[in-house]
Amino acid sequence: MGFDQEKRTLNLNGPLARRVRFALTATAVGLWFERIGQAFWPFFSVLVGFCGFALLGLHDLFTPLARTLVLAGAALGVVASFGVGLWQFRRPPPHAALARVDATLPGQPLQALTDTPLIGGDDPASNSLWTAHRARMLTRLKDIRAIGPTLRLSAADPYALRLMALTALGMGGLFGSLEQARTTTDLGTSGSNIAAGPNWEGWVQPPAYSGKPTLYLEDLKDRFDVPKGSNVTVRFYGEDGVLTLSETVSGEPLSGTSAAPDFAVRQPGEIEIDGPTGRLWDVALQPDAAPTVELIGPMTRAPSGETRQNFRLTDDFGVARAVLTITRDPEAVEKRYGYVLSPDARPALEVTVPLPQIGDRREIEGMIGENLAQHPFAGLPVQISLTAWDEAGQASDEAIGEAILPTRRFFDPLAAALIDVRQELLWNRENAARAAQVIRAVTVDPTQLFDDMRHYFRLREVVGVIEGRESTLTDAQLGEVTDALWEIALLLEDGQLKDALERLHRAQERLSQAMRDGATPEEIQKLMQELREATRDYMQQLAEQQGEQGDGTDMPDQGQQDGQQITGDQLQQLMDRIQELMEQGRMAEAQQLLDMLAEMLENMRVTQSEGQGQGGESMQGLQDMLRDQQQLNDDTFSDLQEQFGGGQPRSEQGDQGEGTQEGQQPQAGEGQDGKGQGAEPNGQSLAERQQALRDQLARQRQSMNGAGGGDEEGLGGALDRADRAMDEAEEALGQNDLSGALDSQAEAMEALRDGMRQLGEQQAQSQQEQEGQQGEAGGQSGSDPMRRDPLGRAAGDTGQFGSDEPLYEGEDVYRRAEELTDEIRRRSAEQDRPEDERNYLNRLLDRF
Repeated sequence: MGFDQEKRTLNLNGPLARRVRFALTATAVGLWFERIGQAFWPFFSVLVGFCGFALLGLHDLFTPLARTLVLAGAALGVVASFGVGLWQFRRPPPHAALARVDATLPGQPLQALTDTPLIGGDDPASNSLWTAHRARMLTRLKDIRAIGPTLRLSAADPYALRLMALTALGMGGLFGSLEQARTTTDLGTSGSNIAAGPNWEGWVQPPAYSGKPTLYLEDLKDRFDVPKGSNVTVRFYGEDGVLTLSETVSGEPLSGTSAAPDFAVRQPGEIEIDGPTGRLWDVALQPDAAPTVELIGPMTRAPSGETRQNFRLTDDFGVARAVLTITRDPEAVEKRYGYVLSPDARPALEVTVPLPQIGDRREIEGMIGENLAQHPFAGLPVQISLTAWDEAGQASDEAIGEAILPTRRFFDPLAAALIDVRQELLWNRENAARAAQVIRAVTVDPTQLFDDMRHYFRLREVVGVIEGRESTLTDAQLGEVTDALWEIALLLEDGQLKDALERLHRAQERLSQAMRDGATPEEIQKLMQELREATRDYMQQLAEQQGEQGDGTDMPDQGQQDGQQITGDQLQQLMDRIQELMEQGRMAEAQQLLDMLAEMLENMRVTQSEGQGQGGESMQGLQDMLRDQQQLNDDTFSDLQEQFGGGQPRSEQGDQGEGTQEGQQPQAGEGQDGKGQGAEPNGQSLAERQQALRDQLARQRQSMNGAGGGDEEGLGGALDRADRAMDEAEEALGQNDLSGALDSQAEAMEALRDGMRQLGEQQAQSQQEQEGQQGEAGGQSGSDPMRRDPLGRAAGDTGQFGSDEPLYEGEDVYRRAEELTDEIRRRSAEQDRPEDERNYLNRLLDRF
């Protein structure tokens, strides 16, 4: 039944009739495609696959006989598959489109509208009911739509041969050409003689760093540009000599050759193929600027000891490599002591800049980190230059700066003296005799300097190597001596702390590696336990060393926050949080906290509380005296060096306070108040300065509780020992006995450190008692909820809300932050609160 007949039967007019007609027509067309696809898919697969292979030129690989057989087989396959398709094809029935569309509508309204009543045609009531039924079916036609064909061929084609054929056609379209397909019917020649033309092919391959694709030479216009270093490949087919190649882009031009060798584009020029099918191209170079480099900020020393320098590199295609060059600046070194000699020639220090292995290298910002504390340039003025190269070999202009190459600071006087000797040897090996004399002088009384005599005996071996040389130290001897001096200085400075720090570093590195490798919970627990034990050992060794040094000023205090000490409990909570994040799979956050922990432990110092009020002033006074005594000790050692030759007398240089190289000895006299005037060196002899320090100690003792004497092991006994040692040092300086003065000054510094420990213990005990007495009063004043600010903090003593007490102390910082956010959100939702307060709380939520 045609649509006109259906229209008359359905009795449709207007827009609804057009919608029905479109839906039925489109569905009928889809049915034809469905039947054709199901019947002729083998025919289309064979035809499409053959076209793809022809475009790829695979037929050129066969001999003429094999190609004939392949073509015959392909033609037979096409004919056979077409015949099978005709045999299987069935024309869609006339009512198939109507039935498919009607099946998607509720109640099959199209079928209902073609029906006629069998009885009751003359009954008005029946006619009325039938009319209402047809009207109801007409309303359901508003959702009518065309139904697409169903091409489900997976059952008929289980090996997906149709998809393979489409893939072959796609590859032929992308990588093949019609020229190759045209040779399909050339059955009289072999594959090697297909292009017996004459003919040619050519490609331009840009360098890999440019990220550009290979270009087909025949498809390029007469003028094109490529990056410098692009490789050109040309191939000639046919009789020799018919086609020739000439070019002027390689720097070594080819002229009229038929060999067609490969060549690279090094400069602008022309490429010409001369012959029946020849062409001429004008080639230009794409711009490729040299890299640019920048040094960001000064060179610094990290807490872990490595030298750090921030940098920025840029290039239009990408940076290939970069090098930071460090050269010694002899003109900036003060000519005194062993530095009056000209320095030995040493090569510049080159540090390879780390570049990302993957990703974009066109703009790189990073940091160079290298431990250079033992290098001969360490502690000396240097000139630094940063240079970068791109893949084309272009070098950037140098970014030049000046700095003092960071080195490790040594606070032990003997260790610092050995490092001074080591640097002078590395400056010029002719300082060997002087170095041996200085080492003998500073170790004249080893029992007072060495807790472990093995260090002394090893130092004597070093002196033996220096004094036993027949001539100038060889490179091997110099390396042996300087390495030994460095190791002995570390042992004197750190003791067992070095081993504990190395164990801590190993534990941190193993945990970081576990994060990257996705360790199991059992492995994480084991590694965390190892980190806890290493941290505990390190803090114990650090506490013992600080207890011996006693001044609490030797290490950077980055383990504190606004004066608050980082306690063992807080470190334990931080490590618990790291383990929790790792077990949850949040490795990035865990690594960030682990880096924070490493930074804190590297910079932590274990100090006694300095107390408040008068106690804090007393501690500060002892610290000032210790710094002044240390400076006086350095100047005494400098004068002792002058007795063995080298350099001008310190008095002629006009600066008695410069006894050591920068970065090796603490500077005195900084931040002192009026009590430190006795340490001013201007116009005073060493003996007078020592007397001034002794007088300052006497004045300081008058303002300190428990400093008047008594218990030999207490504060008064320690200060008595310091006074006696200062008196002996003053007498020795008056007699020009510098070696004896050094020993007495060392005893005075040790006694001052002991006194600071005793004072710190007294202040800590006093502070605990005060906190215990204030605890009850604090609990009463903080119990009133109306006296708290929106964050739940009690009012301070002055009536102001809030306090200086850190919110995070003693708690998990992340959990505490969540609790604070929830509390602020809850209070901001309470409508009975004042509007100003709720606005303030909402601003907090918007900000955080």
